[in-house]
Amino acid sequence: MTRETLSGDARDLNWFKSSYSDSSNPSDCVEVATSPPGVHVRDSKRPDGAHLTLAPSTWSAFLTFAAHG
Repeated sequence: MTRETLSGDARDLNWFKSSYSDSSNPSDCVEVATSPPGVHVRDSKRPDGAHLTLAPSTWSAFLTFAAHG
């Protein structure tokens, strides 16, 4: 996992709201974008802030853990 600041081509990523976000409050959600080298994750309230870049296997493990709590 790496922590990056949003710069350069990260602005050009196709961000979408995660299906795991709470739909009762649309301003509180996680946004996800995919591109090499992995899966990018950010807070929707801070689109110009930092985001995380995860290896696809790490993202998959997180989703599996989240689904089984």
